[in-house]
Amino acid sequence: MTNSAAPDQEPAFIEVGQDSGARRIAVRARAGGWPGLFWLGGFNSDMKGTKALALDAWAAEQGRACIRFDYSGHGESGGALIEGTVGRWLEESIAVFEQFCRGPQVVIGSSMGGWMALLLAREVARRKVSGASLAGLVLIAPAPDFTEALMWNGFSPEIRREIETKGVWLRPSQYGEPYPITRALIEEGRNHLLLGSAIDVGCPVRILQGAQDPDVPWQHAFALAHRLPSDDVVLTMIQDGDHRLSRPQDIARIIAAVAEISTS
Repeated sequence: MTNSAAPDQEPAFIEVGQDSGARRIAVRARAGGWPGLFWLGGFNSDMKGTKALALDAWAAEQGRACIRFDYSGHGESGGALIEGTVGRWLEESIAVFEQFCRGPQVVIGSSMGGWMALLLAREVARRKVSGASLAGLVLIAPAPDFTEALMWNGFSPEIRREIETKGVWLRPSQYGEPYPITRALIEEGRNHLLLGSAIDVGCPVRILQGAQDPDVPWQHAFALAHRLPSDDVVLTMIQDGDHRLSRPQDIARIIAAVAEISTS
C-alpha cells in the first residue's frame, strides 16, 4: 500500500454481525510501522472528517499504520443511522480492530468515539486480542455515557415522551440535517455506561477538551478523568476550544498527544 492521498484510497469492506443483523463496514487501512493509529469517530460523523484526515496524513509522513472506518449508518458503511446503537457500533469497532490492527496501537476517539475507545480498551483486555495491543488512548471531547448523561437526563418531558411513545425524536443539529435519537439508542446505551465506577484501561490516556464545547461540557471530561487511574492521565483544557477541535492549532495539539504516547 502506498502513501497516496487518503481520500482517493478506496475502502475495503467487511461484514459484521450475523444474518439479518449483518452490516457492511467501510475501512481504510494504511500500512506502516508501529505504534499504529486507530481512529474512532463521533456520532453522525465519518472517517473523512478534518481530524481523521489530518491524522492519516501525519501517519503517512511518519511511515505509521493508520486504520479508519465508518460505523454502520455512517459515511460509506451500510445500514441506517436510525438502526444504530452503542452495542452495534462497539461490535463493529472491535471487529475492525481485530481484523486490521497488528502490534501496539494509539486509539484516538472523538466525542462518541471517546466512549468507544474506553469500551474497546476494556474489551481488548478481556479478550486478549491476538496480535494487537494498546499503546495509549487520545480522547478528543470524549462523551462516555452521552446517551444517558448528555441526552436523556437533559431532555424535556415532552422530548422523553416522544421518544417513549413514537420510538424516535429528530434532534435539530447545527452541523446539518436533524438526526434521529431512538428509544433503542437510549435504552441499549444503558448496557455500556462507564462513569459510575473506576475505568481501568491499562494504558496512558490523553484527554483534550474545549472549554467552550456546547455539546460535551468540560465538567464531563473532568468526571471521566476522575474515573481513570491517576498514573499517566493528562487532561488538557483548551480555553477557546469548541466541540470539534478541528482548527489547525487543535490538530497540532492532537498530533502532539499521539506523538507523545507513541514515544513513551
